Amino acid sequence: MTEPATAERIRSEITSNDVVLYMKGTPVFPQCGFSAQAVQILSMLGVNFKGVDILADPGLRQGIKDFSNWPTVPQLYIKGEFIGGADIATEMFQSGELQSMLTEAGVAIKQA
Repeated sequence: MTEPATAERIRSEITSNDVVLYMKGTPVFPQCGFSAQAVQILSMLGVNFKGVDILADPGLRQGIKDFSNWPTVPQLYIKGEFIGGADIATEMFQSGELQSMLTEAGVAIKQA
């Protein structure tokens, strides 16, 4: 069960940042292949995002899974909305859906 303070921290992070990636490690030094993949996609799009290292906080490690009701990390949020993990982000990127979603949300991306 997630502590109320952890859930509030997550809620605060995803509402005060346009794009948040809960991940293993940091954007500069991802600690798993899936987190690295998600960082790579966001970086290729030139998106400014907040990376949150779940390994640094055991409560957050389980808390983010409880919060989203999603069993794996990384987890991508855009404008407070849970998008999915690395596989979903990759599929959306390849189809152009992620770029459209970011643009519609008012998030600046690199134009191809």
